[in-house]
Amino acid sequence: MKNKKFLKVAIVAELLVKMGGAERVVKKLSEMYPDAPIYTLLYDEEKCGREFSKDRVRTSFLQKFPGFIRKRYRWLLKLMPYAVESFDLSEYDLVISSSSALAHGILTGSESLHICYCHTPMRYAWDYAHQYTKEKWFNPVKRWLAESAMEKIRIWDKIAADRADHYIANSAHVQARISKYYRLPSEIIYPPVEVEKLSVESKKVGHDGDYFLMMSTLAAYKKVDLVISLFNKTGKRLVIVGDGAEREFLESISGKNIEFKGRVSDTERERWLTGCKGLIFPSEEDFGITMVEALACGKPVLAYGVGGALEIIKPGFNGELFTEQNLASLENALGKLMVNMKKYDSKAIMTDAKRFSEERFEKEFREFVQKF
Repeated sequence: MKNKKFLKVAIVAELLVKMGGAERVVKKLSEMYPDAPIYTLLYDEEKCGREFSKDRVRTSFLQKFPGFIRKRYRWLLKLMPYAVESFDLSEYDLVISSSSALAHGILTGSESLHICYCHTPMRYAWDYAHQYTKEKWFNPVKRWLAESAMEKIRIWDKIAADRADHYIANSAHVQARISKYYRLPSEIIYPPVEVEKLSVESKKVGHDGDYFLMMSTLAAYKKVDLVISLFNKTGKRLVIVGDGAEREFLESISGKNIEFKGRVSDTERERWLTGCKGLIFPSEEDFGITMVEALACGKPVLAYGVGGALEIIKPGFNGELFTEQNLASLENALGKLMVNMKKYDSKAIMTDAKRFSEERFEKEFREFVQKF
């Protein structure tokens, strides 16, 4: 297969139901391979149609389920491995899967090259398994069903991991987890981030600047409650962009200095980024595209010092790290951030963010494909 010319290319994404970090990687891949169809388990044209044209998307049998079930796609977890395996990809020379859970389990032809861009091995099946089933929205029956499903899906996942010919990890943190759970090698290529666009946007007028920002799914493992506790204590203004199952609870424990904006448009998202004092990032992430987006706007980041943050944040230069997910550690790091606020060089921070640019991603990805 060495030096083979790939005439027919397909892209596989797990879900195209919202625009998050994984979906932005798929968007870039779709721009790099404009003739490639995009296979996905579920597709929401209202939320993703602008980035992914309906004519180009190929959905699984799960798309035929009623809308109220598709919107609660966690209910379909047991069926998802079957849906992934149902795609007929035998006609393609090159298949690129973008996997955060299941897409690496596709079945390809014997002559096809399958490259998996891995955002993470399935979090909720492996290292987050117990934490996932303890979330507040699980009642005892749902918890038992989820634990039963996880046991079976781990077995499937381990078998499915061997189906990709080559893995690309989105960070050193993910590379280590691919090695741990799948016992497979991988090469690191950081995700593409629109750093050039954001650097330009940062020169425009954002919001008033008198606030710290958090952008996150409102779920227990994201540690939003920890940040709320700190800002309740300090009285400083905090703006939270994002939505999720924990929103009602989090709003109930928040003071008047904390504002919830829910999901916002890309334009509004950029305005919140360009206007903030700094971004607060309290959870463990495999990479952390939002951190890079803040840096591209010249804003320092206060992050939990594990996972992808260790590859992005340089303490004293573009932000600060805290070492334990507790109030004392976070408060101490916020103090350092405030002390160093006048020392951070926004232009230097924006320049450094270019190591995660879209152009760099495309160059490195194409070079990787050309090896085969």
